[in-house]
Amino acid sequence: MRLRALLETDALGLRLLGGDDELDRTVRGVMTTDLRDPSRYLTGGELVLTGLAWRHSAEESEPFVRILAGAGVAGLAAGEAELGDVPDDLVAACARHRLPLFAVNESVAFATITEYVVRQVSGERAGDLAAVVDRHRRLMTSGPAGGGPDVVLDLLTSDLDLHAWVLSPTGRQIAGAGAPLAADVGALLAAGHLAATRTGRRGPHRVTVEGTAYSLFPVRSGDRGAAPAPRDERETVLSDWLLAVEADAGDWPAARLDLLQGVTQLIAVERDRRDAARTVRRRLAQEVLELVQSGAAPADIAARLRVAAPVLLPGLGSAPRWQVVVARVEWDERVGAAIESGPVAQSLLEEILVEQTLSDGATASGPSDRIAVAHSGDEAIALVPLPALASDTGGDDAGLHADALLGAVREPLSAGLAGDGRLTLGVSACVHSAEGLRGALEEARHARRVAAARPGRVCAAGHHELASHVLLLPFVPDDVRRAFTARLLDPLRDYDRRHRAELIPTLEAFLDCDGSWTRCAARLHLHVNTLRYRVGRIEQLTSRDLSRLEDKLDFFLALRMS
Repeated sequence: MRLRALLETDALGLRLLGGDDELDRTVRGVMTTDLRDPSRYLTGGELVLTGLAWRHSAEESEPFVRILAGAGVAGLAAGEAELGDVPDDLVAACARHRLPLFAVNESVAFATITEYVVRQVSGERAGDLAAVVDRHRRLMTSGPAGGGPDVVLDLLTSDLDLHAWVLSPTGRQIAGAGAPLAADVGALLAAGHLAATRTGRRGPHRVTVEGTAYSLFPVRSGDRGAAPAPRDERETVLSDWLLAVEADAGDWPAARLDLLQGVTQLIAVERDRRDAARTVRRRLAQEVLELVQSGAAPADIAARLRVAAPVLLPGLGSAPRWQVVVARVEWDERVGAAIESGPVAQSLLEEILVEQTLSDGATASGPSDRIAVAHSGDEAIALVPLPALASDTGGDDAGLHADALLGAVREPLSAGLAGDGRLTLGVSACVHSAEGLRGALEEARHARRVAAARPGRVCAAGHHELASHVLLLPFVPDDVRRAFTARLLDPLRDYDRRHRAELIPTLEAFLDCDGSWTRCAARLHLHVNTLRYRVGRIEQLTSRDLSRLEDKLDFFLALRMS
């Protein structure tokens, strides 16, 4: 296919801005990008589509065009929706590098151009691929009810006799044609793909599982928006999908390889749409996290939770329970400084929680709609709403468990982290109100630090394990025990003796109720305001803050050692 054919196709509405002498270039593919440096995804001969979100100043056009020309792309098509007319500096840069430049009218979708190019470059299989693309267009216009990427994979099976599955980085099946792929096979394929990608080898990768050969094609997001270009492969390899085909692509002709590459581009469109849908949930989680970390009033946090709950648990109205999960990806010092770990941890935590809720019928409520993960610095923080259960008493058996989170994902993620990365997770107990979220966040962070102290590439710890330190109490010297408990509890004992205030029993009940004001007040048969007065008096006498996990742990230890 020649560039000239694109210009002559009225339905595409392209306008040539420069490069009339280069219109006989051959187009072998299409790529949509807004990365400042998309070179790692270019093989030569592509028509590059860009919305210009990467351009913040005129000086950025020259290096962008130089990278494209060096990669041997066929031409560049710039959308007019973001900036209006294509900037003159981009036109001049393309002229200097003899790169044909087209303007894309804002009324024309990049998907329309992509579909046209993919149809044309498939050669003798144009009819087969046209069927795939036409079906996919109907899918994209009919919304989620259209069937998702399963439609494309069904056509691969019926028209080309290729059995294929779309897998997440953990091996979870996202789409497939025919019989589902066994979970253990999916995990092995994902592990093989991640390990091969980390070596720098180009796909497709060949992996044999139980005597069957599979070819693995990366499915990369076609448009990463205005985010900075990834500085390191580790920032994307742990979040990209893959297409697993039950065949050995080692002896395939170029036309068939091009066909499968075109299919991955179609699937990437669906991936981008799912990511966009998750943006709302990420924003809600970020807003709640900022309120919790800033020490906002519980009423403000509760108001935000009332907005979040219907989005995360459709039809429920409000969530009676919440859990916090904290994840962190850490890299060896020699590479860590070059990697932004927060978004990596965010993507991984979202995938882990989808995997867990899919296997947990008691808490699954449209699992992909329940994941709300924010990131702060290098941490990813998930706010997980839990619907009420008929037998729910708020006990330790309710909600997510750290030992179950990593069961199905440990092997593939260990392969993706290879020899220079670690993933650690911490899980809080369930809390029943906004007042408990700050403590739950600290609890999850503390549990993650417990996990980080363990060997292994992928580790998790839960709130249950924070009490394991009681095993060490008998070995604490008596003079240390006495000094520790006297410093914290003697002021309370003296006050109780003088005023008969029962601060010590109140403290014990408050800790047993995980800091829940309503449950503690009910247990002690007190009004909540009376309970708040007593807790305030405890904090005043000891100069401690019972909303902080560290202070709660100190009081817990003191009571156990007294």
